[in-house]
Amino acid sequence: MDDTTSFTWDDRYLLGHPAMDDTHREFVSCVQALLSAPDAQLPAVLDTFARHARAHFGEEDRWMADNGFPAADCHRDEHARVLASVAEVQAALATGNSELVRELARALQAWFPAHADYLDSALAQWLVKRSHGGAPLVFRRAPAPA
Repeated sequence: MDDTTSFTWDDRYLLGHPAMDDTHREFVSCVQALLSAPDAQLPAVLDTFARHARAHFGEEDRWMADNGFPAADCHRDEHARVLASVAEVQAALATGNSELVRELARALQAWFPAHADYLDSALAQWLVKRSHGGAPLVFRRAPAPA
């Protein structure tokens, strides 16, 4: 598989907030399923992703609201745009447009690393500082030798 049809977990996505890290692992798995599922399975796989995204983003949105996160508006706006795109793709898939699902998956694959690096990492830092008084501690595996 080339890098546009394979999306696997990488420890560079770890943020040091265990619940967020677990949800992000699930996100990567759901996007990989969108990239690799046979066309006949796309409606079910897209529905699974949509449920995941609503729960994932809803949880982060609640954390931001409950903890007074300063950059909440920008973060929530990104979540809302992704959910709107998912709804549009679900409607297109209902008319037989399976390629749009693949385009969505590739767009999510490209979007997620920066979203995690900037918006989610800031949220993780904020949450850990508020609950533990310091920055998250992240242990990443060393990359395999080439």
